[in-house]
Amino acid sequence: MQEFALSVLDSLQKIHTPLLDWLMLGFTRLGEAGAIWIVITLLLLLHKKTRRCGAVCAIALLLSLLLCNLCLKPLIARPRPFTYRDVSLLVAPPMDWSFPSGHASASFAAAIGLREQGWRWSVPALVLAGLIAFSRLYLYVHFPGDVLFGALLGCFCGLAARFIVQKMDIWYNKRKAARI
Repeated sequence: MQEFALSVLDSLQKIHTPLLDWLMLGFTRLGEAGAIWIVITLLLLLHKKTRRCGAVCAIALLLSLLLCNLCLKPLIARPRPFTYRDVSLLVAPPMDWSFPSGHASASFAAAIGLREQGWRWSVPALVLAGLIAFSRLYLYVHFPGDVLFGALLGCFCGLAARFIVQKMDIWYNKRKAARI
């Protein structure tokens, strides 16, 4: 299975162009440490009209960090694909483990969280999440399974965050009604 995954990554090496290299580096940098998603979340939290969505995104990103980066990566400890092949990386070799992809997890967690604001927000976010995730394959720093599982984990975190905020709203409204 690993050889098949490596052959997929090797195939992607054949489509490299200066323009694609530049684009994929840009997408991967947007996803570094969840940067773009954290900025969007903070902006959402600033405005009362979007604060609920910001809370969903914040919880989704926190769940993604805890499950992906702090639990699963060290537990599974899968080496990165570039350790199996002599490839010239366009990025500094990441020092953490490969499985699951933190970029994909955070991106899809936030994109699903943005569904709280409606499809007008979540469709572009899902496209960006997909591009960030694909950039990790293009750059040879993740196996396809890492990215796929990271995306699924992120979707789970986004849905779980929406559920948590919904339950918090119910609890808050019950307490508020009891005080009246």
